[in-house]
Amino acid sequence: MKLSAAFALFTDLSAAIRVAFFPTLIDIYQNPSLVLNTSRTFMSHVWASFAGPTDENGRPVKQDLLFPHATGTVLDLGAGFGHVIQYLDRSKVTKYVGLEPNTRMHPLLRETAEAAGFRESDGTLIILAYGAEDTMQILEALGGPHPVDTITSVLTLCSIPSANRVMTTLVRDVLKPGGQVLFYEHVLSPRADVAWWQRFWTPLWGVFLDGCRLDCPTHLDISEMKDVGTGGEAVGMWERGETWGKPGEEEENLWWHQAGRFVKHV
Repeated sequence: MKLSAAFALFTDLSAAIRVAFFPTLIDIYQNPSLVLNTSRTFMSHVWASFAGPTDENGRPVKQDLLFPHATGTVLDLGAGFGHVIQYLDRSKVTKYVGLEPNTRMHPLLRETAEAAGFRESDGTLIILAYGAEDTMQILEALGGPHPVDTITSVLTLCSIPSANRVMTTLVRDVLKPGGQVLFYEHVLSPRADVAWWQRFWTPLWGVFLDGCRLDCPTHLDISEMKDVGTGGEAVGMWERGETWGKPGEEEENLWWHQAGRFVKHV
């Protein structure tokens, strides 16, 4: 792997520090309790500056993934400012549930959703300040088991601790039989040299970017996900599924992307 690719992280990290360091200090000065969530506060400022360009960078993949397939009640993990909403077909999506623990992002998330026709007043919009691991609270808010037709995750699972366990629980308890998971994530590279650098840089990167990991094998974890059969045996979670890459992406990219669509067994 070329050293220029291995150290490309510093270009993004320096840009993040440049736009978010002083706004984060100001926020903590005004509200000292935020020091307990410094990384999350820092990340909110980073995302305010870079969410748009990041979204644009993956637009073709997300258009092919989300618009044709997302249906019914959609649970959007790590909804952020609501960029996923622009890829949803409003004629097929009846309710949008934005799961976003960072409440600083809620006002713009709500504005984006309402502009697309999702409103809290008529029940087509629900914004929850929970993490993906808060399964019981999600089920309580949505009225019981298996309330969701589609789970979407766009550049989110990398920052969820124990993402494989959390995602398995969400699919098992929250997603309807026959429902689907649609994801677009940066994941662990299949190239050993790139994966080594991803693992090397992850501790540093995660400190600044709210726990984001470069070395998550998300696509493999989801494709190999297991459920519990009627006899207590492990069975495959999916009726069918597929993953694919981002066209034209360099193999030495530390942020190597995969998209996927998986349909839960009935």
